Amino acid sequence: MYRSIIFSAFICLVLTQAQAQDLYMPRDIQQAYKKGTRAMDGRPGKNYWENHGRYNISITAMPPDRAVKGTEQITYFNNSPDTLKRLNMKLILNIHRPGAARFGGASDDYLTQGVQIDKFIVNGTAKDWDNNAASGTNKMVKLPTPLLPHDSVKMDITWHFDVSKESGREGMIDPTTFYIAYFYPRVSVYDDYNGWDTLAFLDAQEFYNDFNDYTLNVTVPKNYIVWATGTLQNPKQVLQPEYLKRLERSMTSDSTIHIATVEDLAKKQITAQNDVNTWAWKASNVSDMAVGLSDHYDWDAASAIVDDATQRRASMQSAFQDTAKDFHNAVRAGCHSLSWLSHNWPGVPYPFPKMTSFQGFADMEYPMMVNDSHNDDISFSQFVQDHEIAHTYFPFYMGVNESRYAFMDEGWATTFELLIGTAEVGKEKAEKLYKSFRVADWINDKSTGEDLPIITPSSELREGYGNNSYGKPSLSYFALKDMLGDEMFKKALHTYMDNWNGKHPIPWDYFNSMNSGSGQNLSWFFNNWFFTNNYIDLDLQKVAKADGGYRLSIANIGGFAIPFDVILTYADGTTESFHQTPAVWKMDQKQVNIFVRSGKEVKSALLDGGIFMDADESNNKWTAQ
Repeated sequence: MYRSIIFSAFICLVLTQAQAQDLYMPRDIQQAYKKGTRAMDGRPGKNYWENHGRYNISITAMPPDRAVKGTEQITYFNNSPDTLKRLNMKLILNIHRPGAARFGGASDDYLTQGVQIDKFIVNGTAKDWDNNAASGTNKMVKLPTPLLPHDSVKMDITWHFDVSKESGREGMIDPTTFYIAYFYPRVSVYDDYNGWDTLAFLDAQEFYNDFNDYTLNVTVPKNYIVWATGTLQNPKQVLQPEYLKRLERSMTSDSTIHIATVEDLAKKQITAQNDVNTWAWKASNVSDMAVGLSDHYDWDAASAIVDDATQRRASMQSAFQDTAKDFHNAVRAGCHSLSWLSHNWPGVPYPFPKMTSFQGFADMEYPMMVNDSHNDDISFSQFVQDHEIAHTYFPFYMGVNESRYAFMDEGWATTFELLIGTAEVGKEKAEKLYKSFRVADWINDKSTGEDLPIITPSSELREGYGNNSYGKPSLSYFALKDMLGDEMFKKALHTYMDNWNGKHPIPWDYFNSMNSGSGQNLSWFFNNWFFTNNYIDLDLQKVAKADGGYRLSIANIGGFAIPFDVILTYADGTTESFHQTPAVWKMDQKQVNIFVRSGKEVKSALLDGGIFMDADESNNKWTAQ
């Protein structure tokens, strides 16, 4: 036993040294490993830390008035070894200001005055605030007294904003239905490799938040229902007894409970009949809060078992216009998604108490909430909802930096959408959608920007951002799954997820965790997929008879290490397929000779990559002369 442990330790040491040498690592990332905040075995280092906030937020919304007023108390804990003289505040809704930097244009209905701070108090001391000067999505605030390591600072902030008439990720769905997101001033992430996150939000790349604890009070007129991240703390105070009873029943029901129907809503007796009601929500260790509210949205709910060991259930709820047929299916589809993702891929129990699907326009994920658009195609609507719910794991279970490394969350959600889609509609239909929706636009686009390495920071991308975030990384995950096999791939994936749940992983943590979890040095594979300008293009150059079979010479023009099938058609009309995993490219990523054993005469040979679509299919086939 002792000798075995020594040998294993030696192998791990050799493996981690090889990992360190094989992959490019930027100098700022190198410093994190030198400081011991990250470890070469893929785990957080012995000196890892992350900062934390405690947010107590209250907002008032009185539709159809678009003005939202808010107050919050933030206690921000500095767990870093650094003394912080300033805090960087994120004011994301300033993206709506005229003149704000953004990736696209803005209509008049999109524009507002952004976040207007009325009062900003730090540790009891009021600070001057100039809303005209604080017009960006970042604002650095100098502290009256430096915040020492392992100390905290308290802020009291009063602010207001107008809900945008044009609804994107947030805004007015209709005059009496709002989706409110990114609505509160927050302290941005201060991390071990980059310091303050000061990247401007440009309404394209997404978000990077700390794991915080929240209480949220939402005050609305009577007859308005509120849905939000977290657990409703006062259902007895805001709901009439009959509707409270239906909500409670849904928490243990496998079947959809119609908590509020269009007929119920017409009676205007669902909520407590005070002039206003305050809905209280609580969520711990989450990265954000989002709110939906309406006076005419149907409300459905059910639940699903997400953890067999404890029989824990998660609530699945939906809020929608009665005319949206696809949303009448949202709870049933959502329960399936929660259960399937928990039990299959990634095979980690859904970590939150509930999920709500809210009808809007964004097709966008939030902790415990998705804001999805209506689609007449119920199957496609389920596909979109599956993708957004899959984001629960990346970036909400794993706190990835979407604004810099979008492939760390969008690539995984794209992967899970195909896996769950295969279970729902079958392999052929799911793969056809994946190829047309996620792969075809990239592989058929010869633009330079589309072949930039996946590791290119998302914040530096415009052209190529979508494909570098969704399809290309997803293909890399499928290629690795094919090479390792399902069991080993899941073991390695769980190693990564266990290492970084509730923390802030970066790409090198993923690479190193997968190496450790698989017990292999996969750096050749990660270098091939993430650090090159590769694409997919195989060339079947030659098929020659050999002893006991045939030898195929294949050039990898595009360069990516992909799996593929060699399909032989024999003179007697029969066919046979020989699968090749990406491991065939390990020794030589440009050229490979493959031997296939067969006693029959080959009439033709074809290379078929399946979802790994080839940029030039004209050189994928050989025919005997």
